[in-house]
Amino acid sequence: MTGPGISVVICVYTEDRWEDILAAVSSVRAQSRPALETLLVVDHNRALLDRLSGEYKEAGEVRVLANAGPRGLSAGRNTGITASRGDVIAFLDDDAVAERDWLRHFAEGYADPRVMAVGGRTVPVWASGRRPAWFPEEFDWVVGCTYRGLPPGRVRVRNVLGGNASFRRTAFDAAGGFATGIGRDGDRRPLGCEETELCIRLTRARPDAVLLIDDRAVIHHRVPEARERFRYFRARAWAEGLSKALVARSVGAARGLESERRYTTRVLPAGVARGLRDALLARPGGAGRAGAIVAGVLTAAGGYVAGSVRARRADTAFRVVDLTDGRGEGAV
Repeated sequence: MTGPGISVVICVYTEDRWEDILAAVSSVRAQSRPALETLLVVDHNRALLDRLSGEYKEAGEVRVLANAGPRGLSAGRNTGITASRGDVIAFLDDDAVAERDWLRHFAEGYADPRVMAVGGRTVPVWASGRRPAWFPEEFDWVVGCTYRGLPPGRVRVRNVLGGNASFRRTAFDAAGGFATGIGRDGDRRPLGCEETELCIRLTRARPDAVLLIDDRAVIHHRVPEARERFRYFRARAWAEGLSKALVARSVGAARGLESERRYTTRVLPAGVARGLRDALLARPGGAGRAGAIVAGVLTAAGGYVAGSVRARRADTAFRVVDLTDGRGEGAV
């Protein structure tokens, strides 16, 4: 096998996803390009830690670890990075399965030594069996999936999407780990953007760094019924606005909102136009999709304003871990 050795990190937190976790690990073990190892990082759940340790006690390439940092996805990922042995660390959501050539396509991207990160395409698997008629593809990021508006093929991007992504180890040496105080914490709050902040920080530390998305590196991400509802759509859009405010405060609005400006001025108006056209042609869901796009934009904008005010009043900071020693932290 040529190319970098790849460690796969899967962060887990609840026994409610037991079957999903087993499926995720199985998909990694079935890769056409074998992973060096799979690390399951358990987020402060002793029962799940013990159960997974028992499940994989005979599987030498699967290691089960406890999150060594504060509760949340960012600290779990940092634990996996520190414990891993690969030259590249890939991340897979605990409720997703990777296609057989997922890691092979990641590895191909690193043939160029300038490439510091490679992401892939995430396809939703709707619990109801099909996409809700009102749910616009432009907002598939709400359910952690690739959304309409991202360019196809293998392309250079500002940031990869964290549930289907990989980084060179040297990227973390240059930029530090995922920031804690931002990102998901179990099901408590549907925040995000930790990978956006990391990628912007990385390109600041390494201006020559190239970040790619290769849409051949595909995973299939389960969307539970609760996330098919407008209530979750609205909550996630609000949380995205809050998260973007944190990122913009850290890295500046010019970098923190660079991609979002194109998205809101080009991609979303085109989506509204398609929805209205479908409504005029009596196609199902057209008016609903147009309305959802408008509601999503307004809700996210409201979250951004609220997050900006909150950050200024509370002098909000989050912390970046120096993974070169696995211990040091500094406020950002």
